[in-house]
Amino acid sequence: MEAAVNVNGQLFDARSAVISVFDHGFLYGEGIYETLRTYNREPFLFDRHMRRLRNSAARIELRVPLSDAQFMTRIRDTMEAAGFQEETYTRILLTRGVGELTYDPAACPNASVVVIVKRHVAPSTDAFERGVMISLVSVMRNHPGSVDPIIKSNNLLNNALAMQEAFRNGGDEALMRNYRGELSECSQSNVFIVKNGAVLTPRLDAGLLDGITRDFVLEISCEVGIPTAEAILHDEDLFGADEAFITSTTREVMPVVRVDAHSIGTGRPGLVTLKLLDTYRRKADELTRRAAQRV
Repeated sequence: MEAAVNVNGQLFDARSAVISVFDHGFLYGEGIYETLRTYNREPFLFDRHMRRLRNSAARIELRVPLSDAQFMTRIRDTMEAAGFQEETYTRILLTRGVGELTYDPAACPNASVVVIVKRHVAPSTDAFERGVMISLVSVMRNHPGSVDPIIKSNNLLNNALAMQEAFRNGGDEALMRNYRGELSECSQSNVFIVKNGAVLTPRLDAGLLDGITRDFVLEISCEVGIPTAEAILHDEDLFGADEAFITSTTREVMPVVRVDAHSIGTGRPGLVTLKLLDTYRRKADELTRRAAQRV
C-alpha cells in the first residue's frame, strides 16, 4: 500500500506507521473519523468535515486536541510527504488514545490523531456511464439507541457485515434498513431516489449518518431547480423509483440501475442523476479553485 501517514504529528510511510495496541481505538473501537478527497489538490468541503468530526467527538465525550487550522496543516504536511501528483484521499482518525484496560475515559489523557493520505482512486468511467448494482441486505442499521449512526465512528462492524453480504450477492454497495423496516443508508454512502422529477432521500431520524456529500447534493438540487425532500422510504419506493443514486466523498453522485434482481427505471443512469453529477463536479471544481487562490 502506497501512502503517507501522520501519527500524532510524526510522518511515516505506510510500512512504518504504527499505533499502540493499548490505544482505546484499537481495544474498544473508541474513536471517530472523516474522509476527504481533493479537487485541484485542495481538500473539498474541509470546514463541513471538521464540523461533523467535532460533533461526533462531542457525542462520545472525546476531546479534539487540534484546531481546524492545525488539522489542515497536518493534512498538507502529509500530502507533501506523500508526494502524489494526482488527487488524493485523506482519512483522519481521532481515538481516545493510549490507556489502561478500562472503559474509564480518564485513563486516556491524550487523544491519538492519525492522518492517512493515499492517491484518490475514482470509480471507473464505466460505473458512472452504466450505473452500479446495490444489494438490499438483511443486516440492520444500528439502532440509534445503541451506537447512533449520526456518529461517524471507527467501529464499523455493522457496515462491514452489511458490505460482506453485498459482496456475496454481487453488489457494489450494501443498502440497509433500520429497525422499523425503513430504508436507512448504505454501508459507505447515502441513498437517493428520483420519482416524478423529485429527489428523495431518507430522513436523518431513519438512523443514518448526516453525509457531507448528501447535504451538498440537496443544496445543489435546489440551486438547479430540482424538487428535493427528506422522506420515509421503504423497499417499494426504491423498486418503483424512476432513478436512484448513492452519494459519498469518493463516489460523488453514483447512478444505481439495479437493486439485486430489480431494475431501477430504464436500467440506465437517469437524466436527473446525471445532471446532479455534472453540477456536483462543476461546483467542486469552482470551490476548490477559489480555495487554492486563497492559500
